[in-house]
Amino acid sequence: MPPQRVFALPRQKSLFLPAVLNPFVHDLKLTKADQIKCFLLGIILVPLRSIFLILVLMVMWPVAAMITFRQPLKGTVEPMTGWRRFMCQRVFTFLGRMYFFGMGFRVVVKGKQASSVEAPILAVAPHSSFFDAIVCIEAGLPSTVSRSESLEAPIFGRFLRCVQPVLVSRKDPDSRRNTILEINRRAQSEGRWPQMIIFPEGTCTNRSCLITFKQGAFVPGVPVQPVLIRYPNKLDTVTWTWQGPKSARLLLLTLCQLYTTVEIEFLPPHIPTETEKKSPTKFAQSVRAAMAESLGLLVTDHTYEDCRLMIAAGELTLPMEAGLVEFTKISRKLELKWDNVKKELQSFANIACSCKGGRITIEEFASFLKLPISPALQELFALFDRNGDGTIDFREYVIGVTVLCRPANNEDVIQTAFKLFDIDEDNCITREEFSSLLRSALGVCDLDVHSLFTEIDADGSGHITYDEFRSFALTHPEYAKLFTTYIELQRYQAFQGEESDFDAAFSECCNASHDDYQEDSQTSDKKDD
Repeated sequence: MPPQRVFALPRQKSLFLPAVLNPFVHDLKLTKADQIKCFLLGIILVPLRSIFLILVLMVMWPVAAMITFRQPLKGTVEPMTGWRRFMCQRVFTFLGRMYFFGMGFRVVVKGKQASSVEAPILAVAPHSSFFDAIVCIEAGLPSTVSRSESLEAPIFGRFLRCVQPVLVSRKDPDSRRNTILEINRRAQSEGRWPQMIIFPEGTCTNRSCLITFKQGAFVPGVPVQPVLIRYPNKLDTVTWTWQGPKSARLLLLTLCQLYTTVEIEFLPPHIPTETEKKSPTKFAQSVRAAMAESLGLLVTDHTYEDCRLMIAAGELTLPMEAGLVEFTKISRKLELKWDNVKKELQSFANIACSCKGGRITIEEFASFLKLPISPALQELFALFDRNGDGTIDFREYVIGVTVLCRPANNEDVIQTAFKLFDIDEDNCITREEFSSLLRSALGVCDLDVHSLFTEIDADGSGHITYDEFRSFALTHPEYAKLFTTYIELQRYQAFQGEESDFDAAFSECCNASHDDYQEDSQTSDKKDD
């Protein structure tokens, strides 16, 4: 019994779409009633609160200057002791609470904060706003991780110095390693240093899920206390994401609210197992799972690199969300680095720039390949289209190119394809040979291959050498998979004892056949994804 061809390949569940497609978008919609309410309250509250906040800042700055007077920021930094530590943990914390009270925040604290000996590190999630700094105030001003440039900010730069942050510098190539070493040194100081507070997500989300936790807080292998933050308000004026309202608008709307509730919950410290101590990734995953369960949220493998890809997509005139691929999962599964994925995004944009919504249809796919829609091209498109919606998004494109096309684009396939085109075996492909085989393979008698031939014929000599053919194939892996798909279709139809549809169409129109070349074709290397 002849083998049955299977068109729908099994998909790895690990590469399915995430439960939350875009955790970096916040669509703030104000009803007419909300707008009227904000306007009426804002007339009264905004001036009063602004005056109060300025007065509090006028007291906080000299206190901060006193605490940080002659305190080194670089080199071997030692923890504050004596009156400085008292001023920071008591006086400055009180002033910080007054500042957030002045903005209208009503803080509800649940659970009990562990000591620095019990849990040297506090991991806070979900991180969704610049207002999340209120957790630092309620936790007694623990140390943070901050960019060195933040210290240059007027007023607030001085406030930041009070918590003796671990500084990260973009200009220092060793900054990442030094940051990990410093976190490790403080975490293992057995209480000499105050606790460290870290937002392991590394960027703001809309609190619809917990994205990938970065490993910094989990490398020391010490107990970590998870801290949950919620904003259970009817009108969300605090969420600050990559796609959403600007910070100034959110601040103004928050000041216009009668009050804004924030809930801070301290979960029991998570003591790592021996396996988790050796694997920061597993440690981070365990803590994230516990926090997600308490929050009732899903987890995804998005990360800050997805945000960078969103920005890159916007610069390429694609919708920003087109760049979301769950970078952590894609990079791990497909062994891709950020630069590789960004390069694929540029290739994707070349195809999708003319379409709406940042998705490729089969017509645009065929136009990019400079070929008509044929059975082989339809099957290749179906392999890319993982969810079967008739379009290819960027995530599907990256997976398709990496899993399907690049493995098929090897020397054996390239040599076999060149031999099939080189009918007279003179080590070069003429325009006639090129168009003849493509017409036969695609079943189109009046196929115009001028633009594709010209693109491959780099020196414009009128014929394609093997070096030119190979160079083009290596930079356009889609053609390799299209070629192997065509070979597979030919074999399948030969097993069925039927004449291929495209060869039949060619025979009727052009009275020619290329069955001889079918016998020489080699085994395809289709790779189930």
